[in-house]
Amino acid sequence: MEIEQEEKMMDNRKVGELIYHLRKEKGLTQKQLADQMNISDRTISKWERGYGCPDVTLLPSLSTLLGVNIENILDGELSSNEFVGGNMKKSNYFVCPSCNNIVLATGDVTLSCCGRRLERLEAKKATDEEKLSITEIDQEWFISNDHPMTKDHYISFIAVATGDQVQIIKQYPEWGLQTRIPKRKHGKLLWFDTQFGLYYQLL
Repeated sequence: MEIEQEEKMMDNRKVGELIYHLRKEKGLTQKQLADQMNISDRTISKWERGYGCPDVTLLPSLSTLLGVNIENILDGELSSNEFVGGNMKKSNYFVCPSCNNIVLATGDVTLSCCGRRLERLEAKKATDEEKLSITEIDQEWFISNDHPMTKDHYISFIAVATGDQVQIIKQYPEWGLQTRIPKRKHGKLLWFDTQFGLYYQLL
């Protein structure tokens, strides 16, 4: 029991230190933060000294006021990403399963949409049968596929990634899959199938 209590106090201290630093970053006094949360400044002081943690009902407003995710507050730390070197071919893609919102990130991020945490898509290398058709026409690539593109199963976007840029072309159900893009060297073609996930092929 004593070990559990010590660990809990250590966690409380980490959370308290994070709240303190984030409050200072925002230029808020304990009283100003407390007033915006309709609690006493003594409560804020208690948290920051590691003598307790915010109640679960207060976490959403604390998260909004401090500008960090609830998970980061509970962890008591903010993790920094390593610089990915600016290679856009290494970008991460996210798709909301509820609204099909598309999000592109150049590093590791925590994202949510429609109340759900989004998971980074793992791109699978397309087989010869799965690849999109690419034809060169007047210094452009004409990209097409005979995908059925029904409401329940379609390719929602095509992306062309090179070292310094990504172009995303939205696709729609019940429309034929075809688009034209300027020809580029050493790129990666990616597309998202709503049933089978993210695929890629090299250009």
